[in-house]
Amino acid sequence: MPSWLVPDWPAPRGVHALCTTREGGVSGGVYRSLNLGDHVGDAPANVAANRAVLRDAIGARPVFLQQVHGTRLLALDGDTPDGGTADACTATGGGIACTIMVADCLPVLFTDGRGRRVAAAHAGWRGLAAGVLEEAIGAFGPEAGPEELMAWLGPCIGPEAFEVGDEVRAAFEAAAPDAVRCFRPGRPPGKWLADLAGLARQRLQAAGVAQLHGNDGSPAWCTVNNPLRFFSHRRDRVSGRFAACIWRD
Repeated sequence: MPSWLVPDWPAPRGVHALCTTREGGVSGGVYRSLNLGDHVGDAPANVAANRAVLRDAIGARPVFLQQVHGTRLLALDGDTPDGGTADACTATGGGIACTIMVADCLPVLFTDGRGRRVAAAHAGWRGLAAGVLEEAIGAFGPEAGPEELMAWLGPCIGPEAFEVGDEVRAAFEAAAPDAVRCFRPGRPPGKWLADLAGLARQRLQAAGVAQLHGNDGSPAWCTVNNPLRFFSHRRDRVSGRFAACIWRD
């Protein structure tokens, strides 16, 4: 699909990744057109057809999680069904796509320099602050240290649109004082404009991952302000979901 995003990163041979957009499916209305979420009110038959489009396009089986803004990581294999409760996943086998659905939260994809393992994480602010990225990094274990890993950050709510309260800023600053650089005062008192991708980059760098690619916080990556390209729950309240996937041959 020409409108889907293909990461521009030096992933090793045999590792593939992409991020869908709104285009390429059969859903209508607020779910137009490639909604991959089966929990947002879309017709089940349309979601099934859209998931088949993704599966056929990548030539691998995407495993869809029940994401709950936590930190649990699920190891995937050929028998793993859809619907496992987790916000990160990892795989070493071929033909199994680690898949993260989003509509404002940040999808992060990982691989090591030799492509022995892939992983993906769903980083909303709660999961990010609680350590979901660190859980995904930990999946690589002693076989690949953080300095060997690379991460690609997908589209998410941008720093001009993500207004949060004092509790969000406090959650990040409690763990890392430098997080203050990712918050700017909002218009109402007690509100802040947060750079979600910037906070994720800080966490990844602190964990030792230096090879960071993708979302740099610029407007083109913002789900809220690109309505023709991305679903956004904050913008539309009732919204579909797009997905980021990573898999091995």
